[in-house]
Amino acid sequence: MELLRGGAPKRRYAASALIVAERLPAQVARRGLGVSESGYYSWRSRPPSEMAIRHAWLTDVIGEIHLASRATYGAARVHAELVLGRGIAVGHQQVEMLMRRAGLQGLPGRKRRRARHDTPTALDLVDRNFTVVEPDVLWITDITEHPTREGKVYCCVVLDAYSRRIVGWSIDSTQTAALVTNALGMALENRSPRAGTILHSDQGTQFASWAFTTRLKESGLLASMGSIGDCFDNAVAEAFWARMQVELLNRKMWRTRVELANAIFEYLEIFHNQQRRHSPLGMRTPIEYEMWASPALTDIHYQGLCPGEDVQHGNQRTEKEATSSVVHPGVQGRDRRVLPSRRPLDRSGGQGL
Repeated sequence: MELLRGGAPKRRYAASALIVAERLPAQVARRGLGVSESGYYSWRSRPPSEMAIRHAWLTDVIGEIHLASRATYGAARVHAELVLGRGIAVGHQQVEMLMRRAGLQGLPGRKRRRARHDTPTALDLVDRNFTVVEPDVLWITDITEHPTREGKVYCCVVLDAYSRRIVGWSIDSTQTAALVTNALGMALENRSPRAGTILHSDQGTQFASWAFTTRLKESGLLASMGSIGDCFDNAVAEAFWARMQVELLNRKMWRTRVELANAIFEYLEIFHNQQRRHSPLGMRTPIEYEMWASPALTDIHYQGLCPGEDVQHGNQRTEKEATSSVVHPGVQGRDRRVLPSRRPLDRSGGQGL
């Protein structure tokens, strides 16, 4: 009663009429709601306004549309049917108000709860800082999938954040712990990183599996995981998959798993590592960038190339250029730092199927 006393006169008059309809004295209703007797009877004898008539008519039409939709339409679709289907000029908010007054609503969609594993995971050692000044300091791994007419193909890669080079990969028809463990095994065989190298991933169950974490500990690598459901915590891997989708996966319909697996192998080992120019690397390829930034690695790690020779163009550099210190092109201004010398890598890298 106290809430209605401060309301609009129309609401108080309507409330008084409801009280009188319940066979209570009109004087009690008017006194309790603060309505004058003359005003109340004037309101009762007054004809309905054009707005009230239109609202009543629209409410009937809305009820018909809602019933015809099997009680599934919400305000948006009811409004669309009124405007597009029946040519009635009405605002969206007015439809919402009339449906709310009539107690009509659409069927809400079912909320899906994302399954979250409760396996103990690693801390985020990267914290979205993917800038490193030497190779084999930070590795990034992730899984993607793509359909063929035979079924899906899953691919896991291990990417060096320093040069964006794919140092390990694995392709399979199932998304199991073996997929990620095989990719890690290839990366370890190709690069032989020092103890303390960080391997960053999302919190997928494959990366939290016993087989993967055991191989990680035995190799002396440090596990790092981003938060659940946040793609920015693994932005470098997500950016790589986005480029691969555009440049390879979405360009045709793949017939068989073998066809797609062969195309992925050629993209990773030939195009991405040896031919594709990357803007974060000063428009160099990953292998070319590693040779340019680390000339000492040329003799040991890159077979078939002469010391100091450019991968793409065969340009010979002088001995002074090959031994001089270099600056990471992604570091600008006062933060430009001279890269330290790096130890040679083994000869097992870059092997294909």
